[in-house]
Amino acid sequence: MTITQKRKEFRRLHESGCFTIPNAWDIGSARYLEHVGFKALATTSAGFAFTRGRLDGKMTVREVITHVTELAEASRLPLNVDFESGFAAGGQELADNLRRCAEAGAAGISIEDNAGEDLYDFESAVERIRVSVRALEGTGVMLVARSEGMLTGWAGLDETVRRLQAFAAAGADCLYAPGLRSEEEVRAVVAACAPKPVNVLVWSPGFTVSQLAALEVRRVSLGAALAKVGWAAVMNSAREIFDTGRFESFGQPVEDMRKFLC
Repeated sequence: MTITQKRKEFRRLHESGCFTIPNAWDIGSARYLEHVGFKALATTSAGFAFTRGRLDGKMTVREVITHVTELAEASRLPLNVDFESGFAAGGQELADNLRRCAEAGAAGISIEDNAGEDLYDFESAVERIRVSVRALEGTGVMLVARSEGMLTGWAGLDETVRRLQAFAAAGADCLYAPGLRSEEEVRAVVAACAPKPVNVLVWSPGFTVSQLAALEVRRVSLGAALAKVGWAAVMNSAREIFDTGRFESFGQPVEDMRKFLC
């Protein structure tokens, strides 16, 4: 599938129904998630940082672009990129970074309003989305505008909705507010952003895909949850070996990896 075809297919997925877009953190996880049957993939800034022994937010734009290139080339599926805050405050630097990400093979790019110690102020956050829309014009790449207030505790639902509506008016293709914890919050965001599609993050037990579909959520992403599940298994096994000298965790069945690895 060409990059143009990937981008068209990605947009089609957002037109109706509800789909799950799992977040891969390396080439192997991307290939396995494609093997399972998912229709699109996303990156995870935290999951990728873990593979380098770093915390989320500690990767450089050059490292992320290289990562995007690798995943886009490794899978036939459309790829949405967790591009954090765009690695720039705004203006030409933000636009240039977005174009580089698009050229690396992104079908969608998520930009957040996290300024580091707080959210960007309202006007700056909206202007950053305007800059992003102009930067991606003509590429076919979907722009996902993400407001971080509910996740970080820096803003409540009313301010989050205000920002998402402004981002939609500025031209964002999909809206995303990580940190929604109840049906009421999800329903409020979906209603406020309609008819544009909404992404909901699920990183812990609670919501189900069918439940979110009934709330008219268009897509469900997983953030770093899968990467953390993998790390938990490794850490628990390593602790068992070090503390007890036993290898009971090795008895868990594993799917034949020859099915999805080269």
